[in-house]
Amino acid sequence: MNEELRGTLKTGLVAGIVTLSLGMIGILVSFNNRFIVTDLVTLADLLLFGMAVLAGYLAASSLKQNSIVSKLLHGGLAGVLAAVPTFLLILLTLVWEDIRSSFINVEPDLIALVTLNNQSVVTGGILLLVVFGVAGMAGVGYALLPDRFRRPISMSLAWTIGSGVMSDILIGILRPRLSQDALRGLFGSTGLQPAPFVVLFVMLTAVFFWWQQGGQTRYQTLRQNLTPSQQKSSRRVSISLLVIFLLILPSLLGVYLSEIFNEVGRFVLMGLGLNIAIGLAGLLDLGYVTNFAVGAYIMALLTSSSEFGLDNPWSFWLAVPICVLAAMFTGFILALPVLKMRGDYLAIATLGFGEIIRVLARSDALKPVIGGAQGILQIPAAQIGGFLSQTLGYVLNPINNFLQRFELGILATNSNGEIVFGNPPQLYYLFILASLLMLFISRRLNNSRTGRRWMAIREDEDVAAAMGINTTNAKVLAFTLSAASGGLAGAIFAAKLGSIFPSSFELLISINVLALIIVGGLGSIPGVIVGAFALVGIPQLLSEFAEFRLLLYGIALIGMMLMRPEGLWPSEVHRREIKSDGDDETAVPVSVKP
Repeated sequence: MNEELRGTLKTGLVAGIVTLSLGMIGILVSFNNRFIVTDLVTLADLLLFGMAVLAGYLAASSLKQNSIVSKLLHGGLAGVLAAVPTFLLILLTLVWEDIRSSFINVEPDLIALVTLNNQSVVTGGILLLVVFGVAGMAGVGYALLPDRFRRPISMSLAWTIGSGVMSDILIGILRPRLSQDALRGLFGSTGLQPAPFVVLFVMLTAVFFWWQQGGQTRYQTLRQNLTPSQQKSSRRVSISLLVIFLLILPSLLGVYLSEIFNEVGRFVLMGLGLNIAIGLAGLLDLGYVTNFAVGAYIMALLTSSSEFGLDNPWSFWLAVPICVLAAMFTGFILALPVLKMRGDYLAIATLGFGEIIRVLARSDALKPVIGGAQGILQIPAAQIGGFLSQTLGYVLNPINNFLQRFELGILATNSNGEIVFGNPPQLYYLFILASLLMLFISRRLNNSRTGRRWMAIREDEDVAAAMGINTTNAKVLAFTLSAASGGLAGAIFAAKLGSIFPSSFELLISINVLALIIVGGLGSIPGVIVGAFALVGIPQLLSEFAEFRLLLYGIALIGMMLMRPEGLWPSEVHRREIKSDGDDETAVPVSVKP
């Protein structure tokens, strides 16, 4: 057996094991209710047959010979092998009638799906082998396409499939603005109708092809030819349009999607803070939930009208700076015992701090102060009243009156002349304001001397110390500033819910924030936002993902480490470090001034 055939067999069997696993853990059955093309293609079909296409593509791409016949044979073989484990499962159900006693997800719906709804299970299994073989050859055809065609097709297919998967969301956005007949022409109960799917795919392919063939070059040339004053005006226009879009976005999204954006915003806030410690300074902090909990509990104690609050509760705006300072003080205190630790030892120590906070929050010892397992209730929502509210009302109310003509709007005052951040569309503005503030601070830190000191420590602490950097002060500062964003997120979280409980501050919060930084890109501010949307937003948009969220986290992390270790949107410094790893001649040093 030659090496190429061995590689094809390995590729096909690995794809087969993955396909079988998707069925055995229940993903295929769960995703079969989500249509991409109405009544034709479901998300389960995409996963099932996509594995055969991927196996054929990988098998053909690994061949050194250029013979089309040879590639088709290898691709078809890889596709058939991708169906073999599932075919064996089908045969196993014939001789093991009580298979569900051991494998609960091997249910009739799964067997019907993998046998292509054939009445004869054996015939359906054989048909599955044939279809997978054809799909493997389709993967070979995709591999044979020139790169100038393959990339636009890939991008347009991804966007079109995404539009079909997110059809429920698009329907919710478009329903107030389109007639029922127009909506039925575009969407079914779930998924895009076949004709709009094809039209959207063709249009996007044409756009991406034009962009790749010359549109991008023309755009870059146009930007380079602008005078400095024109560039400045262009930036102002872009920023103005972005601000307008952010202001009217809750009106476009509605209550449900605004709540999802708020959750993304909460994790963006925490991600920007943890990115200082991990992404810039290289300090693996697994106890970041500590800062989040401190901010939430301080907000509750200062503003709650319950028995645990003050006799004269503070307003939200007065309590926020105290929450941030308390979180920073906590970060400073927790940093002192771990200054000499690195790597795994630091991670375990900070994880211990997170568990200590969780246990203390639930303990009876602190129950008279913070409520123990019963938590703290009656936390008021953030609001703006008095003179400031009246002043803002003079500006906001005319704007709202104008935007209501287009079924849009922004924040408005209530009958008492107050601006209350109570429901999700209103809370959206609070999260946006906090996120923009932290984005500004993070960007300034990234480009500062302090940020370069942190990056030097991240790369080699001993060399950084030899260069004259006070590593102790730099690490303490990283932990302290990192905690500020977590405290701010906790404060807004407490005001949002109106009550807090210890169960909201589990270790999983720290793991989620760490995961989105890794997936987005260490040290990258845009990466934090992309990672939050990928790991927090998408699972909440698709209810089918909820049960398998942690599994998908693990798969995403493994996939990122294997295929794109620098992240989805890495920083330029980290990208160069990854590419030059192990090559001293191409390594790019970090310039640091102690």
